[in-house]
Amino acid sequence: MKRDYLLQFKSTLTQERKNELLKFCHNLGIKFHDLSLLDLALTHRSYSNENKAYKSKNNERLEFLGDSVLGLATAAFLYGDMENNAEGDLAKIKSNVVSEQTLAPIAVEKMHLDKLLVLGKGEEMTGGRQKKAILADAVEAVFGALYLDSGYKSAEKLVDMLIVPEIRKVQTNTGHKDYKTILQEYYQKKCRKTPVYELLRTSGPDCDKTFEVQVKLGNTIYGPVKGKSKKSAEQEAAKAACMVLEIN
Repeated sequence: MKRDYLLQFKSTLTQERKNELLKFCHNLGIKFHDLSLLDLALTHRSYSNENKAYKSKNNERLEFLGDSVLGLATAAFLYGDMENNAEGDLAKIKSNVVSEQTLAPIAVEKMHLDKLLVLGKGEEMTGGRQKKAILADAVEAVFGALYLDSGYKSAEKLVDMLIVPEIRKVQTNTGHKDYKTILQEYYQKKCRKTPVYELLRTSGPDCDKTFEVQVKLGNTIYGPVKGKSKKSAEQEAAKAACMVLEIN
């Protein structure tokens, strides 16, 4: 069944593209039996939208799968690593390290995915290779592709290699802060309620959308702020609230 699934994505790769993908695998210490599956993981929907021959052949489904692989591998590591910590501590760190804020720098600094992404012309012209949402999604898609190609253990090994250093940063309080979690814990403790995030509007073409979000704590509104994804906009709104409330 797994092999039948892979066959759906067979594609002809140029030798130059194969060499790029093989170098990528070598640098990360991983192996793909089917390089076309890895190529798919790096193909953004903007390319399939502009090329009818590719239609729905992009990395969105692999990103969906890889998100779960990332979540499970991260949760399993934290469960074993932090034996004396409560569930809330584990959840906070997990939320931080699987976030767009953490994955996007990994994509560029450790995986160099920005150089390998297959983008549509419109997305390329609007700086798609530097967009956090696209980069983070590609990281998750690679996890999903490796899981399908070589099994869970191979995918888990790659997740651990890339994510454990980020976990250590959070454990020593030197990593990216998850302002949504910080704000939620503060507000739940104070008022036993949760913050309410409101998407006010989206603007721009599909290849370069901007999301405008505000967060409400009771009758008090913080924002609005803008981001290139709904998740990042919500993080920025939470950060704005934390700055005003002087919590971190």
